[in-house]
Amino acid sequence: MEKLELKTSVTVYENLAELTQDDTLLMNKAIEARTKAYAPYSKFKVGAAFLLENGEIILGNNQENAAYPSGMCAERVGVWKVSSEFPGIKIKKLAITAASENLTVNKPVGPCGGCRQTLSEYEINQKEPIEVLFMGEIGKIVKTTSLLSLLPFSFDSSYL
Repeated sequence: MEKLELKTSVTVYENLAELTQDDTLLMNKAIEARTKAYAPYSKFKVGAAFLLENGEIILGNNQENAAYPSGMCAERVGVWKVSSEFPGIKIKKLAITAASENLTVNKPVGPCGGCRQTLSEYEINQKEPIEVLFMGEIGKIVKTTSLLSLLPFSFDSSYL
């Protein structure tokens, strides 16, 4: 029997003031996107901001529907916008933030499983890591150097 040990490395910042100027700008764009989310059912708003290699910043936010849960997450809204408007342009970095109308979200909120799977395909296809920063409404911010560090044993087209 082979035994594998998985390790991942993240950097945890106490608040926005500890981020670099570029990371602060990207997270502020994600916060801006979050304020425009359409989440009348869950009251949980998520914003995402993608920094592309050409310097463009693309925003996404969650979009709910009365046929709950047929809405879409902020990360997938954003990454599909990147793919449709900037095909072939690499994603360098992603910032994610979440807030609730029901309570203060004071711990980092990473992408859900479906978003991790979707985003991993973009990282694998572009053959370069995508840095990911994520936070709640306030408090600590987690930064990874690669989306795949959030999804060990990822599934990709090599299995098909």
